[in-house]
Amino acid sequence: MGTVEYLTVTQIVLGVLARFWIVWVALGLVLAASFTFKKRLGLYGQLFDSGVGIAGVVLCLFWLFTAMFASHISPFNPLMQIPVMKDVLPGAIDPASGKPFLFGGDKLARDVFSRMVYGSRIVLAIAPAATAFALMVGITLGLAAGYFGGRIDTFLSFLANLVLAFPVILLFYLLVTPGIMDTPIPYAMAGLFFVFPIIFFCVLFYTRFRHRPERLYPLLAVTLVLGGWVYAGLVFNADPLNLISLAPNELNIFVAVVFASSPGVFRIVRGLTMDIKTRDYVAAAQTRGERPWYIMLWEILPNARGPLIVDTCLRVGYTTILLGTLGYFGLGLAPESPDWGTAIKDASRLLRSAIHPALPPTIALMSFVLGLNLLADALREQSLKD
Repeated sequence: MGTVEYLTVTQIVLGVLARFWIVWVALGLVLAASFTFKKRLGLYGQLFDSGVGIAGVVLCLFWLFTAMFASHISPFNPLMQIPVMKDVLPGAIDPASGKPFLFGGDKLARDVFSRMVYGSRIVLAIAPAATAFALMVGITLGLAAGYFGGRIDTFLSFLANLVLAFPVILLFYLLVTPGIMDTPIPYAMAGLFFVFPIIFFCVLFYTRFRHRPERLYPLLAVTLVLGGWVYAGLVFNADPLNLISLAPNELNIFVAVVFASSPGVFRIVRGLTMDIKTRDYVAAAQTRGERPWYIMLWEILPNARGPLIVDTCLRVGYTTILLGTLGYFGLGLAPESPDWGTAIKDASRLLRSAIHPALPPTIALMSFVLGLNLLADALREQSLKD
């Protein structure tokens, strides 16, 4: 320890800001373009009419760009161990490389700053994508239940209530325990859930362009090719280009999030559908002889987008917190993973002797969820105005 030198507080702050230079550039370009063309950007542009919306956009974009450019921001590999840097305080300089551990080192002599940065990549790779799949499942089933009613509604509502009645944490504990990967359950659930986006977009394009085959066939072909590619990579880990894949423990978490979130989306969409289907424009579409799925996808769903967008922002935040909770309990991702929940768990065991490893992932998790909540608040305010 005697050979380790330290930066001053000012040098640490400037060093952190300098490491994020590429994020500041990207953020500045996006915000400048957003302010310039906000009147043409629809709902996204309207977010810049309020301070809450701007704050939410800035926080979310900051972590999005951090995840995208993690390899350029991090000075060290998040799994690299440098024995002399074990439990060092923030600003310690590695004698070998001359690079500082800006936020100090953890109990395994890894750079806390680099692990925080790479943790954003894991969170943003799982939470939004899993929420998107949950939306596809919930929207597809919720539209059918709310529009058709009767036995379809009774059956689907029973299944949704059955899942919602189960304690969420216990449900996730059962779905992400390592032993479940020895069974076909995760793969069967993944095969079922991941086919919903393909069905959704095929039906969407068919109902819109069924009388225009020159538009329909190319769209269906693209949907099937891209959907099949993503499906093969996620479910069977068989992407020939090696671009889309999920490790077994990540597949567990992905499936668990989709399974637990879909019933909530289902209930929201079902309620909205039951309300909107009584409107005059839906009756006009029925009078024109439009088919039920056309009415659901092109008349009802666009008019339900406001609450769904708000719910999506909140649900990504809930999923992020849930991922952190699972990581804290040592479930799901590998023990050496730099995700924020695992980092908080590792640091919490030594809080009495060193608090600095716990603060960066905690603040990162809090700020990202705060950004999503602010974004949801701004979208809610805008939907009320509309």
